[in-house]
Amino acid sequence: MSREKRLGTFILLISLLIVIISVLFTNNLARRLAEEEQKKVEMWVEATRSMILAPEDADLSLELFVLQSNTSIPVYLVDTLGTILSCANVTDTVADLTALNGPIELRLSDSERQLIYYDESTLLSQLRYIPYLQFTLIFIFILVAVVMLLTAHRSEQNRVWAGLSRETAHQLGTPISSLMACREMLAERYPDDDIIPLLSNDINRLSMIADRFSKIGSEPELETVHLAEAVEDALQYMRTRVSNKVQIDNQIAPDLSVRVELNRPLFAWVVENLVKNAVDAMEGQGTITLSCELSDDEVTILVSDTGRGMDAATRRQVFQAGFTTKKRGWGLGLTLAKRIIEDYHGGSLVLRHSRPGHGTTFAIVLKQSKNG
Repeated sequence: MSREKRLGTFILLISLLIVIISVLFTNNLARRLAEEEQKKVEMWVEATRSMILAPEDADLSLELFVLQSNTSIPVYLVDTLGTILSCANVTDTVADLTALNGPIELRLSDSERQLIYYDESTLLSQLRYIPYLQFTLIFIFILVAVVMLLTAHRSEQNRVWAGLSRETAHQLGTPISSLMACREMLAERYPDDDIIPLLSNDINRLSMIADRFSKIGSEPELETVHLAEAVEDALQYMRTRVSNKVQIDNQIAPDLSVRVELNRPLFAWVVENLVKNAVDAMEGQGTITLSCELSDDEVTILVSDTGRGMDAATRRQVFQAGFTTKKRGWGLGLTLAKRIIEDYHGGSLVLRHSRPGHGTTFAIVLKQSKNG
């Protein structure tokens, strides 16, 4: 289990423990307060009986003190028919007696009796809401903690990606420089050799890859470009690298007037990655189709293949770092591609649809440029 998951589990357990202890303590306190209020009401009933039945010359100071000391508990004195005779500590004499505590019988004689109903004090009523308030606060605390952990984890991942990418670009620099020197030496010695142009193309390709890696983690420079031109340029390299059994069908019209803000090397990387995944999914045979959909301010580039498709479990994990269905692969391509489109271009890369035996379609959504 990762450090973030262990910390998250620890926070969750501590939060649940706090909630349980708080609820138990509050409920126990509310129960004890309710018992105390019941005893006070019983004393009030006895004081009321004594006041009613006492002789005229009796000392009723204690009874008066008991009656006057109740300043918080709402009480209702009713007859046997349910008519309210008097009440105390209430703002409205209209009450639903069935919803109150009691009744406590006040027997005045063998044939005459009255009933006492009472409600919870304001303090007790408020105390009963405290567990819900505590639960809400703990829930908010857990939510904030989880968001902070996820944000910190994502920031750490971004730093790892950026560091790894820049180190890769740095490590590629030395062998690329050596290859360039070797190419110059070979070109001088064998100027007409057909291998020299091929070698130059591959060295240029390596230089472009190193340049792409060096841009990860830094704010890329975007330029306004024609979408159709950018897509076709990205496909040129792949057309010469796939089997003759794979057909790449670019249905985006060359004269399409849509412009977008792109970093061309990074965008080409995304397109190439989707095409490579499609080739692998088709096992080297099938058709890859690129098309686009237009809306008022967005353009969607669709990359579809006739491959084996994905089941539900694979679809849920397809953009997760480290997930791959290939025997050889790190499972980073789609993760990086998604970040390039979303973090650097303000768009989105989503899996439009995929079903076993029916191929897969990815969608790149970009904002149309308002510039020239």
